[in-house]
This record gives sequence, C-alpha cells and structure tokens, in this order.
Amino acid sequence: MEPFKNFISPHLVTCIAGHLERQLSTFDRTLFEQSILNDLDGLELKARAQLIADHLHAVLPEDHEVRYKIILDMLHPADDINGGQQSDAEGICGWGMMPLGLVVGQHGLVAFEASLLLLKEMTIRFTSEFDVRYFLLADQQRALDIMQGWIKDPNEHVRRLVSEGTRPRLPWAMQLPSLRADPSPVLSLLEALRDDKEEYVRRSVANHLNDIAKDHPDLVANIAKQWMENADANRSRLVRHACRSLIKQGHTGALEAFGLNPPELQLRKFSIENKQVIFGTGLNFCANIISTSKKPQNLIIDYVVYFLKANNQQSAKVFKWKKLTLDVGESVSMKKVHPIRPITTRRYYEGTQALALRINGKDFGFVEFELIMTGKNDLG
Repeated sequence: MEPFKNFISPHLVTCIAGHLERQLSTFDRTLFEQSILNDLDGLELKARAQLIADHLHAVLPEDHEVRYKIILDMLHPADDINGGQQSDAEGICGWGMMPLGLVVGQHGLVAFEASLLLLKEMTIRFTSEFDVRYFLLADQQRALDIMQGWIKDPNEHVRRLVSEGTRPRLPWAMQLPSLRADPSPVLSLLEALRDDKEEYVRRSVANHLNDIAKDHPDLVANIAKQWMENADANRSRLVRHACRSLIKQGHTGALEAFGLNPPELQLRKFSIENKQVIFGTGLNFCANIISTSKKPQNLIIDYVVYFLKANNQQSAKVFKWKKLTLDVGESVSMKKVHPIRPITTRRYYEGTQALALRINGKDFGFVEFELIMTGKNDLG
C-alpha cells in the first residue's frame, strides 16, 4: 500500500500552483513551487501538508473575504467528484484539501462563521474533520451552534462532519479536552444523526460514541440501552459498533443493552495444540463449552492473548471470535488459529505468553505457551 504522504506530492504542488496562477496576477509560480519542492521529499504526511499551507498563507491576500473567494474558485466542481478523485486542472479536491483546510483552520478564527461555512463546502471534496477543531477549541458553543444547522444538509459529507469533526479522540487530529471531559453538548447531535440514511454517517456516530466510551463507559452503556429500544437493523449495527470496546472489556451495562447476561456455562476443554509457537506461524487452540443455564442464552465469545512486553510483563489484547446462542444443556466445540506474525502495530518478545476466553465479559481458562523468535522481528 502506498504511503499516505505520497498523496501530498510534487504533482499536487504544481497543481495548486497552477490554480493560484489563474487567481493571483502577481503570483510567482516558480518561486512558490521551488520553495516547497526543495523541502517536501524529506517530510512525512502532516509536515508536507503544513509546508504547503504555510506557503499558501504567505501568497494569499490577508483580507478573508478576498482570500476565501480565491479558495472557493480553486475547488474542484462538487458535482464531478468520484470516490478517488484527486486534484487536477478542474480544481483542488482529495488530499489537496489537507493544506487548504489548514490555511482556513489556523488563520480563519477572525472570520469565524465565514471560515466554518468554507470548511462545510470544502468537506464535500474530501474532509474538514481536522480543521473544524480549531474553531471548537476556540469557541465550542459557537461552533456547535453553527454545525447544528448542518444535520439535515442534503450532502452526506456535511452531515458526517457534524459527528466526525466533534469526535473527542479523532485519530491524527487534535483532541478536544472539553468534550472529553463533558460530551453532553454533542449528544443531541449524535442522536439526530443515528438513523441517517447513509452508513457512512452512521459509522461516524458509532466511532464517536466509542471515543466517548473510553472516558465515560457508563454513559455510553446507558445510551446503548436507550437506542436499542425499537431499533432497526441499521441502528442495532451502529450501537454494537459503538460498544465494541466496552463489550471486549466485559462492561456489564453494555452487555445488558444487547441482552447479554452473565454466562452460565462449564468450560469442558480449553487447550493449546502447539505449546511452543514459532514466530511467523500461528497459535492453534480449541475449546468446548456446555450451557448450564435453564434457558437459552446469547453469548459473545472472544479470546484474550496475554502478550509478553519489553518489561517482562504480560499485556492483554482481546480478539473477537464468535456470537452464538446455546440452548439448555447444549454444548459447542470450537477451533481457532491465531497468526503470530509481523504486524506494524505490535512488537513481539520471546518467552511465556498466555491465552484465555472471554465470554459475555467473564474470563474462563488461562493457559500458557512459549513464543520462540527466529531472530527476525520486523515490527518497528
């Protein structure tokens, strides 16, 4: 997969320069391009976008009314954008919106409403989820009042921006400490979007709630219980995705929202077939459980791998496995192979690791295995 930073490319720089040249009579295109291209190659994604944004800010007029008209004129026609559309002679869109959004976010607070309206227009061509955060940090209530009016916008990208732009823990973005501490100002916005006709928007609402759950688990569990009342299939999927972290953690309230009660069962067998796992292969294990409940029970069966860390302590990581219903006295046997191979998000260490089951939030069994490294651990 091509690194994201390559989308902020020399081609994008020349494309932006071409549009600026048509808008600014005194624009020195050669100086603009070379000033950026001299430094671009050695930078990562955010630094590349910031470099272009700094040079854009330097050449654009200071008057925000004039500046924003130029930016609007540079944008790609909104009715001619497909999912993978990138900037071209028709206008700027896709990853090209990243430096333009920084210009508006970092230098537009003095034109608060005009800046947010421009970001609303820009988000249709990629996303402004990172840039509206400057305004939320500066004046949260004022920004939310403006974004409230976007909930019923005909464009799904604008509606999604209401949820995604206000996420308190949005990846790659500045966090929003005030909303982390008290998410109540955005709950009515999320509720208004929960049944949006677009999965794209509903998934953002789910991710937003998952963010909130990391700081306010009981609140999200209560919301889940309320939203599951008379929920259709779309909303049920939204709520389940929103509670994915809470379910893995075994949060009682979140489990109850989905009719998942404390499990009544007996673990008849739980074993690892290969107690010595060679790095690059897989962990093979099996389990057999039998219901001891007097009525059918719904179960979410996950498994927990206790990975050895650099400090010689084990750290738990929960993985999804199965969802099923066991009738009275019914048993089920299961097998699984969990790959132990290089991934970018984990570094493995040789030594004793462990495995357990987590069923409706309760842990069962605990068996150890030895991970044997082969001298190569390409995990960074």
